[in-house]
Amino acid sequence: MRGQQQVYECLSRFGIDFDYYEHPEAPTIEIAAQFYRGEGTVLCKNLFFRNHKGNRHYLVIMDSRHNMNIHDIEHKLHQGKLTFASPERMMKYLGVKPGSVSLFGLVNDVNHDVTLFVDNELRHAAKVSFHPNDNTASLVISNADMMKFIENIGNAYEFLDLYENDSDRGEEGC
Repeated sequence: MRGQQQVYECLSRFGIDFDYYEHPEAPTIEIAAQFYRGEGTVLCKNLFFRNHKGNRHYLVIMDSRHNMNIHDIEHKLHQGKLTFASPERMMKYLGVKPGSVSLFGLVNDVNHDVTLFVDNELRHAAKVSFHPNDNTASLVISNADMMKFIENIGNAYEFLDLYENDSDRGEEGC
């Protein structure tokens, strides 16, 4: 199976079942949507930010059908000015390259430096999909297993309402 071995070891340790799908490289959510499988599954968008001082890092996961700009996210997170993290920071904190950022990157954050923000709408998804830290595969897990992963991985996390209404929904996704 493609993906980081640490992801599979962690999922096994936490007792998390998953469906595995291989596909061509999908470094953006638009490309990933072309290979989307798993009826009733929310394809998740994963964004990795740093604060303006560079001393705090944030992973934001949300339904890919929504569009958010960085200023909206800054307002919702109340963490000050944010910028997308560099490839070097992605590798240092999540152990991934651009295009492979996912919830599962937290397995590589052994010091728990990254704060996770999850959109509240994902609490209502039956299943969610993430790369296994490699954008040539996708894993589908249940919502209960996503919560099990989040609660056991050890990073600080918070659920937020990231969208005001359905007018932010894009065309692609599930």
